[in-house]
Amino acid sequence: MGSGKSKKMVKSMQYKMLSLICFVLIIVFWCIASYGHLVQEVFLPSPTAVISKLLSMAKDGSLWANCRESIARVMIGWIWSVIVALPMGMLMANSKRFSAFVQPIIEFARYLPVVALVPLTLLYLGIEETQKYTIIFLGTFFQLVLMVADTVSNVDANMINAAKTLGAKRFQIYKEVIFPAALPGLIDDFRLTIGWAWTYLVVAEMVAASNGLGFMILRSQRYLATDTIFAGLIMIGLIGLVTDWIFRIISRIAAPWQERLGDSR
Repeated sequence: MGSGKSKKMVKSMQYKMLSLICFVLIIVFWCIASYGHLVQEVFLPSPTAVISKLLSMAKDGSLWANCRESIARVMIGWIWSVIVALPMGMLMANSKRFSAFVQPIIEFARYLPVVALVPLTLLYLGIEETQKYTIIFLGTFFQLVLMVADTVSNVDANMINAAKTLGAKRFQIYKEVIFPAALPGLIDDFRLTIGWAWTYLVVAEMVAASNGLGFMILRSQRYLATDTIFAGLIMIGLIGLVTDWIFRIISRIAAPWQERLGDSR
């Protein structure tokens, strides 16, 4: 047992070191390109300029205000998506009739570009926050509901049949068998789609927004303020990394029995 734990710790340290090396290499190339004047500053600001801009925005409070607004928009739009997609996807996986009824329209809608829906959402919902939540919802829901359906479909049918044999009712089967068995995969689905939610943030803040990281990036584009653009991108990336880390912890706590292929190597 002790040797097994020590091997896992060593592998964990190796994984962290490799991840750190990747980030260091990117920063090194960035420094070489910017400080070495291989790329003009208007196209690639130096790390010093970007850090200076981040510190400046942090001091005047604009950075935190924009982060707060963007996080709220992403989380609310994404949570709407989860609330609707989770039961709908589970039902699609367990009811051929329901799947036949809704899947064609979902397959159709998921190919629609969300950018093209911005004018309609503005027409129907105006310029208030609901419109921005809806854009993020539309960008994640149709993909998530199919991912949930696929994850739940992969639950071992023998477990469901055993529960039926023991007299479990439909709700009990969902609660005691299907949901726990599908939980690790569902958490992965959530982790992926919240990343997509961040990619749709700029679309959500493209029109009629006065704050947020996406708005900050788009406004900076007009004035070729690439240091501000890089600062906004770095903040979105850092928030994404923290979010991904939180989901990994949730996965380990909620589904400790799950063993990934990489964990055994």
